[in-house]
Amino acid sequence: MNDRKTTNLLLLILVVPLFFYLLKTLSFIFIPLIASMFIALLFLPMMRWLKKKGSPKVLSLILVVVISGIFIKLSGELIQLSSKEILSADNAFFDKMQEKLTTLILSFEQFLGIDFLQGETLLGSFVKKENIVKSLVPTLGFVSSTLTMSLSTAFFVILLLAGSIDIQKILNNTILKQRVSSIKTFMKIEKDLLKFVKVKFFISLFTGLGIGIMCWAFGVSFPIFWGLFAFAINFLQMVGSVISVVLLSIFSFVELETTSMLLFFILSISSVQVLFGGILEPIFMGKSFSINVVTILIMLMLWGYIWGIPGLIMSIPITVFLKIMLERFPKTKVIADLIS
Repeated sequence: MNDRKTTNLLLLILVVPLFFYLLKTLSFIFIPLIASMFIALLFLPMMRWLKKKGSPKVLSLILVVVISGIFIKLSGELIQLSSKEILSADNAFFDKMQEKLTTLILSFEQFLGIDFLQGETLLGSFVKKENIVKSLVPTLGFVSSTLTMSLSTAFFVILLLAGSIDIQKILNNTILKQRVSSIKTFMKIEKDLLKFVKVKFFISLFTGLGIGIMCWAFGVSFPIFWGLFAFAINFLQMVGSVISVVLLSIFSFVELETTSMLLFFILSISSVQVLFGGILEPIFMGKSFSINVVTILIMLMLWGYIWGIPGLIMSIPITVFLKIMLERFPKTKVIADLIS
């Protein structure tokens, strides 16, 4: 028995790194598949309700496509509005931004004893022909891979909603081996992850609105852009709120002349992040999402390393899924307790 336990432990040590290596290597398959599972959860309650009303499945799928198309259209309009807002800025603003940011960088250079700009302007050091050419290829590759993954995700969503891929049956046949238990587990996963997605979406929405209103109230340029940025980056658990506050604080340094006004603006946008992300989000999430900070940071680093930005976004839903699965077995329940 001891030899068998030792053998199983050694096999586990070998299999776990291999498993994560395959996840990273085959990310072009796993990222759309996992993302489509979370997206499909949003539409499953509506699909079941339409099915009870006797609606054909084809009509329900068409309705899902229409709703998704409307959401994409509205998102595109907001992005275009934000782009027009930035393009409408006069050259005087960009000259002022360049001057202030150059001064800020130079002060850091003097403090650290380095010479990065070497007498050049800030924009001139970054906007060079060779730098633009070098960054063009990776940018095109990123856009191409993003488009491919988006189409793959849409394809998997249709398969999941059409019933071609049944997650509950997969759980029953592979892990749980009991029909009743697999149904209960799937319903809990659906309920908890649907709650997470809804709460995260509305918290991010109101955070973006709050940041945009603060920018407008203090006279900081591009309030629509900063509101959209805060909304999008807030989906990165813990990290997103810090990034938005830091970047917006640096940007506001360009426009807000007095130190007291700048400090009050930074306190205002920080208060918005604390109110929605630090107070309201945990309240609405409830006890089912009680995951300790250490686990969140570890999962962010792990999935961020494996899948990049999509991994950062999906790290917490994946952790919630694993926590629910671990709670179903007495031998692994202690790990679920540690996660909590």
